[in-house]
Amino acid sequence: PTHAEISGQMIPKWVADSYRNRWLDHPEIRSCGMPALLEYLGTSPVAKFSSYDLSVVPLFLLMGELATRSGITTQLFRTCNTWVGRQKGGIAMAAVAGCAAFDAICGSSLATASTMGKVALPEMRRLNYAGSLAAGSLAAGGTLGILIPPSMVLIIFAVLTEQNISKMFIAAFIPGFLAAAGYMLTIAIYVRLYPEAGPRGEKTTWAQKIRSTKDVWHITTIFLIVLGGIYMGIFTPTEAASVGVVLTAILAVTHGKMRMEGFISSLVKTAVSSAMIFFIVLGADVFSVFIALSKLPDVGVELLTNSGLSPYTILVVMLITYLIMGCFLDSLAMILLTIPIYFPIIMAMDFGIPAADLGIWFGIIALVVVEVGLITPPVGMNIFIIKSFDQSLPLKECFKGVVPFLLSDFVRVALLVLFPSITLGLVHAIG
Repeated sequence: PTHAEISGQMIPKWVADSYRNRWLDHPEIRSCGMPALLEYLGTSPVAKFSSYDLSVVPLFLLMGELATRSGITTQLFRTCNTWVGRQKGGIAMAAVAGCAAFDAICGSSLATASTMGKVALPEMRRLNYAGSLAAGSLAAGGTLGILIPPSMVLIIFAVLTEQNISKMFIAAFIPGFLAAAGYMLTIAIYVRLYPEAGPRGEKTTWAQKIRSTKDVWHITTIFLIVLGGIYMGIFTPTEAASVGVVLTAILAVTHGKMRMEGFISSLVKTAVSSAMIFFIVLGADVFSVFIALSKLPDVGVELLTNSGLSPYTILVVMLITYLIMGCFLDSLAMILLTIPIYFPIIMAMDFGIPAADLGIWFGIIALVVVEVGLITPPVGMNIFIIKSFDQSLPLKECFKGVVPFLLSDFVRVALLVLFPSITLGLVHAIG
């Protein structure tokens, strides 16, 4: 085309015909589904970014940013420490409980590990906690953010697989509670075997416990309104996130003394994170279409069906690959790369579970195993975050400290696989 045609945004017919003859109608390109993929790209970005379900992402991200700036992390840790700090390993238990409570508002594993590490790690080091227990408990506690609603990875999984986000939130509640309880039980067993690793904290009175609980009433209220509203069917996840943003903003202004500069900074960080996540979702969506056009899931289903392996054996193999990938990739990357291949295969298998429940059950199990990847060597992002707050902690001690928590995770995964009712029971009860 001439310069005038280019500047006038006019493409001659011969250019279009040449493009079609050379590329779109080329036998090899047409055989691999390239025209269908290119046509999909013409409408997919607008359709994907206009999705009502995806609007929950920036809202929950903003809620987490505001919660971080409100200073509630310190209050949560102090309250948990007041109740259980006197026990052996009590400070580590308080850190796990604080992580679980903060995750219910923040929804980010890395943010939870970072904010709680700043508060709890100095206290544990002051009381001469073993470095391995201190780092391991904080790193493991941070992973709860991937499962306890609102979780960004859980939302993205639901969007990619077209699952109901509210049902995913409900299904994640009991496994998330089991994770926090399992980590605290692990700490209790560990300090019984190695008493010097987790000394007792300061003794507190009942008056101090009640006073500290009153200090976090506003946090508890936000948690009950947001998640309780979703579980009871009062709010959709997007509506709940909107309400949570408003309440958290009020909390940040009244308790965190946040000013306009901090609010604008929160908006900018939310916009940057949302843009990153949206484009990752778009890339994953294109990847899913490419995988579908390549017939890879169909070939995989046929191959595995004829292999003679049971559905549970195939599921275990998939979970093992998640553990291996967790040594090198972060949680979101694992979900985006594997779900387009694994999910159709799982949905084609007969686990004796209705199709409406099968996607939710597999999603929760996959997220739990992906969560384990955040603390598995040699990457373990949460471990490196905790170590950054205390350079005197040897990296070897940090990885050594997460081993007991990994054992707890393996037990939890086994329970979720063997007893689907743990995941689906609350979904069926609430309806």
